[in-house]
Amino acid sequence: MSGVDGGGRRSRDDGNGVIMREGAGRSGESRRREISRRLKEISERQRMRRMKSAMRRRHHMVASAEIERISNLLAIPDRIKEESLLIYQEAWNHDLIHGRSIERMVAASVYAACRKHNVPRTLEELEKATKVARKDIMRACKILAGRLSLRLPPVSPLEYVSRFCEKLNLREKVREKAEEIVRAALERNITSGRGPTSIAASAVYIAAMLCGDRQTQKAVAEAAGVTEVTLRVRYKELAKKLQINV
Repeated sequence: MSGVDGGGRRSRDDGNGVIMREGAGRSGESRRREISRRLKEISERQRMRRMKSAMRRRHHMVASAEIERISNLLAIPDRIKEESLLIYQEAWNHDLIHGRSIERMVAASVYAACRKHNVPRTLEELEKATKVARKDIMRACKILAGRLSLRLPPVSPLEYVSRFCEKLNLREKVREKAEEIVRAALERNITSGRGPTSIAASAVYIAAMLCGDRQTQKAVAEAAGVTEVTLRVRYKELAKKLQINV
């Protein structure tokens, strides 16, 4: 039997004395499908979050290990090592790692941290330690500086003098003389448009000659990460403009 209930909905007897309202089955099935769809969406979101979390942990471990390795090779202080990792993490949070080489972004993070805290490490040193080309490190560093609002002060040739002298086992007297030459060059604006490493290397080369600790151009160029041609051009220019007889 069938009929109409008080709400105007049609109903029928299923033959066993149970009254079935038309549309009730369809409505229940629709709700079940909707609940199932929502549960699948929630499950998928949770799965994606777990994947991203696992990926983040893997990237963090890889980056941390690489920063540790680079820091040991270049004798980078712990505070700079920690800053490098913080910069890398910020880059990850700003989605700057996706689509870019981890090695390149790690190298840029280390270089940016060194620049930020005036710890002299040259692009040549980073290139040798990471096998990432200097131009690629600089490009990635510019991305980090721009997107993360990092303030990276200009590198002064003075920052490299002591490190180059240490590499060449030169006396303190040579370092002092080289720094004197660099200061004179800065005061006369001779360094404008010149790479800080080439200026520092030239000053060290000149100072070593003046102090009787003569070094070969090849040795100084290798310590500074510049070419012998660049060193030769730059030291002659410094000597001429500062009127230094060498």
